[in-house]
Amino acid sequence: LVFIGHPEVFPLLLTAKTQKIFNCQADEDVTEENCFKCIKKEDVIQDLKTRANTSDFHPLKKVILEYPGEELLLVFDPKFQYGQNFYIVASEEAKENLLKLSATAKETGETEENREETLEVHKAWVSLGSEKEVEEESVKERDTKIKYKISRVRRKFGAPITFTDKNASDDKDSYAECTSYEDNTFSIKMIERDVGVQTVPKVRETSTQTKWTYPKNASTQYYTRQLSSEAKAEILSSETLKEFLTAVHIRMEIALQQNEIMDVFFDDWKALAEDKEGKPDVYLKAYQSFTDVQYLKNRTISCVRWHPTIYGIIALSAREQPSYEEQVNLSNKSLLHQSVILVLSFFDPICLQLVLKAPEDIYCFQFSPSDPNIIAGGCVDGQVVLWDISKHEEKLQSAKPVADEITDLSEDELTAAAVVTEASPMQVQQSSTEPSLVRHCAASSIPYSNKKPATDIQWLPRSSEDDQKGGTSENRDENYLQLVTCSPDCSILFWDIPSIEHRQKFLSEKIKEEKRSYMAPDVPDTDQDFDLSWKPLIKINLRERDTSTEYGPTRISLRELQYRYKTSGKAKSLSALRAPIKESPYTEMSASSSKNLEVLENISTNFFVGNEDGEVVYSDWKMKIDTNSKKPHSQKYALHTETINTLQNSPFFKDIFLSIGGQKFAIWKEGVTNGPILQSSCPAGRYTAGQWSLTRPGVFFIGRDNGNIDIWDLLKKTHEPSHFQNISKSIITFISPSSASAEQHFLAVSDDLGVLHILEICQTLCHPSSDE
Repeated sequence: LVFIGHPEVFPLLLTAKTQKIFNCQADEDVTEENCFKCIKKEDVIQDLKTRANTSDFHPLKKVILEYPGEELLLVFDPKFQYGQNFYIVASEEAKENLLKLSATAKETGETEENREETLEVHKAWVSLGSEKEVEEESVKERDTKIKYKISRVRRKFGAPITFTDKNASDDKDSYAECTSYEDNTFSIKMIERDVGVQTVPKVRETSTQTKWTYPKNASTQYYTRQLSSEAKAEILSSETLKEFLTAVHIRMEIALQQNEIMDVFFDDWKALAEDKEGKPDVYLKAYQSFTDVQYLKNRTISCVRWHPTIYGIIALSAREQPSYEEQVNLSNKSLLHQSVILVLSFFDPICLQLVLKAPEDIYCFQFSPSDPNIIAGGCVDGQVVLWDISKHEEKLQSAKPVADEITDLSEDELTAAAVVTEASPMQVQQSSTEPSLVRHCAASSIPYSNKKPATDIQWLPRSSEDDQKGGTSENRDENYLQLVTCSPDCSILFWDIPSIEHRQKFLSEKIKEEKRSYMAPDVPDTDQDFDLSWKPLIKINLRERDTSTEYGPTRISLRELQYRYKTSGKAKSLSALRAPIKESPYTEMSASSSKNLEVLENISTNFFVGNEDGEVVYSDWKMKIDTNSKKPHSQKYALHTETINTLQNSPFFKDIFLSIGGQKFAIWKEGVTNGPILQSSCPAGRYTAGQWSLTRPGVFFIGRDNGNIDIWDLLKKTHEPSHFQNISKSIITFISPSSASAEQHFLAVSDDLGVLHILEICQTLCHPSSDE
């Protein structure tokens, strides 16, 4: 290896063993300052003979043998200037030059050391007048220091200190105030200031454009490919095309029905200038709002119902939304809030009409369709409670405005009505007092009730029986099964209505219990104990037998269902009511063996259930043993992603119902097994409540978590709501419509802040078209 400019230098790698043999160990025998080492040529040749190819000098064997001198100059290269830790100088002339440079460098170093020693001689300091400036700038103490000594009597060390209030103006020398003021003596006037200035080059904008070196055409012309008649006939008759159309026609039909494809004929330019004349600006007009500081503060409204027969009367229930800690301490909840149902009239929104007391917060309730004075409610602890407000019916009717009651009377009747409706001073005084408190007349036994909140309650229609004359009359026997409740504990319970005697005994026992709470502990209780337990007749457990998967129903929808007691005859075996495992994998029914029940054969027993997982289950609770049929009686549809909050039948079609949960709603038709006939796409928010319109079959209202009400008119649009309107700043919790008259319709909307909004529906959403 020969380096350019230094042909006599040959780099060499010497191992530690070779360095030890030739006494040239790095940082010991040779260093960075003393890097030269002369080795004999004979010793190197002897090492080449001894170790042959393993010798470190073997790469330079030819150079060493041709070297004319007797000693080789070996130089230590710690910085690897030539690529190795050593290098050999193979020229006598270069060898002498390097050794002379080394000697000269040593002499120069010694001369510099002597020069430094010579410069250390100090000269005497000569004053040039700077000491005067130093003396003027130095700080000297001119004022005499004052010494203070503060002491305290020894006996006062550690003694307790008592502070008292004292006016500073009473004592002349006890208070001195040193307020701040501006002293001109110490004000500094700025005369000179150092400012730095720096020049900045001007910014100039330039632009450039690339050249189009290779121009190419940017357009293409094409024409359609036409098949021959023989090719068309062959394709149309092929089995592949038939299989393709069979496989996709169901999906195509569903897509067209749900209107999930875009409207290719929509003209955006024309829509910009769409004429909005004739359309109302507000579809839901605010009529009134209700809230109550005592009962609705920091509570959410869980259910709202209109009175079926009395105009303007509306009832609502409220429940807690506790945190996790409050859910653990359930015993403290009843002390903070009273569990009630409030009955009010929007003719007198300030005063409540009735307050129905309940043992726990009410999750849902319903007026009886046959007797509106009976109200059934489901509690958050699973109990079912009944109220009887028949004694207060006149008070509710008196809340109706007089002008509405006598519009169709003659002059004589008007005079008589004026006399009847004129309020006496005593009646005015009673109307201005506190609302009437109504105790519940029946409550289910807790061991036989739902284990979780009763999330939905439904009244069942009464059955009709043929009388002796051949006509049909409604059976008023109160032993009929008239209530159905469901709960997330996977149970559906069927209840009968307790008799009047049972309710009266229950009320009397409740009054006695309240009296006992005020009696002395040593006073004996002589009252007779009555068996006032109210148990369900039938219990259906929703579960999947094969996988033991349970479904927690939150909403239930039944068309018609009825059971009754047999008054005579032998009891039928309940084995006919039990379902075989193969036919209904989601339903298990049990009933008390002491009940004699008779099945009405001409009643539909199919029902829909929405559960916590967003699934819709369609089943038949009345199972028949049919070993030949392999068709299952239960069907499950997993469409919604969250808990179903609404499951309601259409008021116009018995086989059409609406389900709402999470970010979707769906419209189902009983008998269609391949899924819903219409479902929505997923919006940005969540749907929290919904109701069908009572006057138009194609209109329904949906509440959202952002406080909006979406109005869906299926005759106009099926892919998006025809209109939406903001009602509240909080979540919409419940929606309940009411038809006051043919020209006036209301919509009650409640929110999570405990406010009830009464909205008047516009005429466009109330009058159906001729072919709707």
